[in-house]
Amino acid sequence: MVAELKPRYHIAGSKGVFYAREPYSNIDAVHVTRFFGLAPVGNKEKQKFMHAISPTPASIMSAAEISTKPPNTTLSPYTVVDNTPKTETTKRPGDSALEEQYWRYDVKKQKKGDGNTERLCFKYLSSGSCPREENCHFRHDEEAREQYMGGVCFDFLNKGKCERGPECQFKHSLVEEGESNANKRFRSHSATTNRSKECWFCLSSPSVESHLIITVGENLYCALAKGPLVDDHVLLLPVEHSPSTLSLPPDSQSELYRYQSSLRKYSKTQRKEFIFFELISKRGTHANLQAVPIPQTKATSVKNIFNLAAKKLGFEFETIKGDGISEPRELLRARFDGNSGFFYVELNDGTILGHTIDENENFPVQFGREVMAGLLKMPDRADWRNCMLSKDEEVKVVEDFKSQFKNFDPNKDV
Repeated sequence: MVAELKPRYHIAGSKGVFYAREPYSNIDAVHVTRFFGLAPVGNKEKQKFMHAISPTPASIMSAAEISTKPPNTTLSPYTVVDNTPKTETTKRPGDSALEEQYWRYDVKKQKKGDGNTERLCFKYLSSGSCPREENCHFRHDEEAREQYMGGVCFDFLNKGKCERGPECQFKHSLVEEGESNANKRFRSHSATTNRSKECWFCLSSPSVESHLIITVGENLYCALAKGPLVDDHVLLLPVEHSPSTLSLPPDSQSELYRYQSSLRKYSKTQRKEFIFFELISKRGTHANLQAVPIPQTKATSVKNIFNLAAKKLGFEFETIKGDGISEPRELLRARFDGNSGFFYVELNDGTILGHTIDENENFPVQFGREVMAGLLKMPDRADWRNCMLSKDEEVKVVEDFKSQFKNFDPNKDV
């Protein structure tokens, strides 16, 4: 059970002695575990029956702090060890059986004499740089980044396997080193086609998690966000595979407006305002317009905080407002060429902040969510993986939303 749960602290008293073990590393987890055995109260040997610890909540720790390993860190005591005599070709001490599944770049590093077998840095892989630089406890690997930018799954690169199942839209095989550019393009196209068939967001796919769906229209549907930032955080998605909501045909755009209008009316009954944002990737993943409700008291701060975040990243948003003839979103569609990455956010007053992402620009994948989490003072929820719900919890949240939203559902009479 302990090997599976991987706690940061494990305290037990069943053996009746005090024992402080060296911290040990866990398989498939970056943090270490510290074990303490405590003696009975008032024992004759006067061994410690009380031991003070001062754990910092993981939610307020940085990734570097969580992954820090003391010098005396050992292997997990739950790792199966092969006691057969070692030969010259046997793996060196410290390698576990599961590490054999780790991808080949770890092996190449070891052959080069680099003893650093830490996990890959997601920030570096996704953006090409890491603000922690040499202080980062994770590995910066250019070859890994090339694979990631080619659409290979981060978990597959990092651990040799992916546990996201049908939700994952990325490739789970490596591009061969000797492969030509033409073949890479062909494989990339094939991977995109396969993702269309197996995409978690496509309603026609057997991989879709139907329990997350709230309401379905003719061309679009509304679903609960995976790892929602707040209650009622939903996604507006095309029924068919499409790279962005800006590239949808006119009838789909009209339906999207109806969804947005319904969500805005619903949010006002909750004394909230919906903020919509979308990151359009050149990799052509399934379009999803994020809809996050925030308290009305914070609505006026959204524009400023997004502009401030943009300034810190070294760019400025283009502000798009209606001209009395066309809506802001129509003006945005007219300016979007579909040949580059793009990020935009729709404010509650209809104003849109848009930014074209240059080919070599290091734009954070979770930028919109990170900014919203900062606005709501929920930095620990900036990563959706920190907010994952069980299936039963997801079902309950969806049913609660449906019951409250039913009078505003644009598909209620369909």
